[in-house]
Amino acid sequence: MKKIINTKNAPAPIGPYNQAVLIGNTLYTSGQIALNPSNGQLVNESIEVETKQVMENMKAVLTEAGMTFENVVKSSIFVKNMNDFAKINIVYENYFNVETAPARETVEVGNLPLFVNVEISMIAIK
Repeated sequence: MKKIINTKNAPAPIGPYNQAVLIGNTLYTSGQIALNPSNGQLVNESIEVETKQVMENMKAVLTEAGMTFENVVKSSIFVKNMNDFAKINIVYENYFNVETAPARETVEVGNLPLFVNVEISMIAIK
């Protein structure tokens, strides 16, 4: 049976979806973008600041599900410009132990919701 995960510490969904779904011990998160959960405003002064907000939003979702970044087994990163990859990676790697980091892909896309520069989704297992 699936359990819906939603927290006020991450942005409310902007469409017909939930922040995450827990099935058994596996958590499937929706993509997070750099919305400030307290005021709904985009945080996009730089790609580094934007990525940090995305990761903090993801951290809130994981926490609500009783998990941490150590539980993450797969990440998907969608970027508007692959030239931002190195800067995104510097912020992203601060959230993981390099030796136990999850599998991951990074894909350049034509556009993202609200025209943000980065969106990240994850799969985690308890």
